[in-house]
Amino acid sequence: MENITWKVTDGIAEIGLKRPPANALARSVIEELSEVFENVYNDDAIKVAIIYGEGRFFAAGADIKEFTEVGDSEEFAQLGKKGQDTFNKIEAAPKPVIAAIHGAALGGGLELAMACHIRLAAPETKLGLPELNLGLIPGFGGTQRLPRLVGQPKALEMMLTSAPITAEEALNVGLVNKVCDEDHLLEEARAMARTIAAKSPLTVKRVLELTKMSEGALKEGLDKEIAYFSEVYQKEDRIEGVNAFIEKRKPVFRGK
Repeated sequence: MENITWKVTDGIAEIGLKRPPANALARSVIEELSEVFENVYNDDAIKVAIIYGEGRFFAAGADIKEFTEVGDSEEFAQLGKKGQDTFNKIEAAPKPVIAAIHGAALGGGLELAMACHIRLAAPETKLGLPELNLGLIPGFGGTQRLPRLVGQPKALEMMLTSAPITAEEALNVGLVNKVCDEDHLLEEARAMARTIAAKSPLTVKRVLELTKMSEGALKEGLDKEIAYFSEVYQKEDRIEGVNAFIEKRKPVFRGK
């Protein structure tokens, strides 16, 4: 891969964006992200994934020069669809995905971060959707994910003014989970990933699915919760977890 670094250590996949100078999300980057997440889905050894940016930024937007090469509106729509499909794949991953954000996450960069399940950011990081400055609108899911995370009024303010917010404000409005010193950002993400990776992958997967359902009808979500509650009770990991608690030791889950 030309635009992404990729390694797996102790069940944690680390996915680095490396398209200097700003890690712009060109079509090639999006295609490589989609390919990488096929591995995240299919490799049972992977428990958690981390996405981060190499260099000065997480991802400072889409590749604007590439926009000038698009032939017509139909081709532009296809570009947006590919971005949406890839970010949907990330959001729907059966393993948690943590974004470690520094420098800037703007436009497509913020849309990528919002597709992740958990977001950590370095102080003073800029986060925003400035597409209206270009006579465009967010096209990789930004108009839908941002209001779900920060509420419609704040989302409209951010999109209509195109003004970015800092990591500290993003924390206050619920756009990021935690603000971490930049020098320790990736290690903070790894520490969180190790904590999650120690859980039963069966229960982690079910919690991801149920939390996604919380955006829909309450009754459907509650019914599915009971079904999964009963399902995990029958698993070996539940027996291990309960026995470990009684015996005052750390559980060793095997995904069974």
